[in-house]
Amino acid sequence: MTTPEKNQPEKTTVHLMRHGEVHNPEGVLYGRRPGYYLSERGKLMAETVADAIKHRDITHLRVSPLERAQETAAPLAKARGLEIVTDDRVIESENWFEGKQFGKGDHPLKDPRSWLKLYNPLKPSWGEPYSVISARMMAAVEDAREVARGHEAVIVSHQLPIWTTRMFVEKRSMLHDPRKRQCTLCSLTSLNFTGDQLTSVTYSEPAGHLIPAGDKNAPFSAGDAPQEHRP
Repeated sequence: MTTPEKNQPEKTTVHLMRHGEVHNPEGVLYGRRPGYYLSERGKLMAETVADAIKHRDITHLRVSPLERAQETAAPLAKARGLEIVTDDRVIESENWFEGKQFGKGDHPLKDPRSWLKLYNPLKPSWGEPYSVISARMMAAVEDAREVARGHEAVIVSHQLPIWTTRMFVEKRSMLHDPRKRQCTLCSLTSLNFTGDQLTSVTYSEPAGHLIPAGDKNAPFSAGDAPQEHRP
């Protein structure tokens, strides 16, 4: 006779993990540009997260092709004995300001030529549409969920793609302040499924203590309070 437990839908979690801190002393918005690697602190962040979650039932690891994401995934891949599956769909978003320097000198947004790109924050007009980002990310999430059914998967991606995915599944407006994204370096935005249904979204920061206090409110690491949301 079939036991009741076997009749229950399987539970699957897909964790969206942001990469660690990048060595970027010039303050360049690097976007999809190659050649940007983790800083020493970023490597420590990646090791810290791998150590924190290596005991979990993670059976699948899917990663952006950019160097910083691949480096972030490496300690977890080693700890769990997993192959890194590189997936272009979870790459950083396209951005008109890519390559511009935000850390020093004149801020690009003070240049009147930039203002023409800022007319529609709902799309957004300065980069890849949110609808495109969420579609490609959700396709990758569904593939990862299918591979890891009944277990857990980790997707290593980037702040805006992860935050866009969260806004999409929580049915929020895409209009938001980048400084208030709850998606710090090496954080985990976890999509929890029962069968094929998304039942909750949880958020955690296993490496949050490594982020300098002065950086907590910066656009690249905003948000620090654990939170759960049920769709």
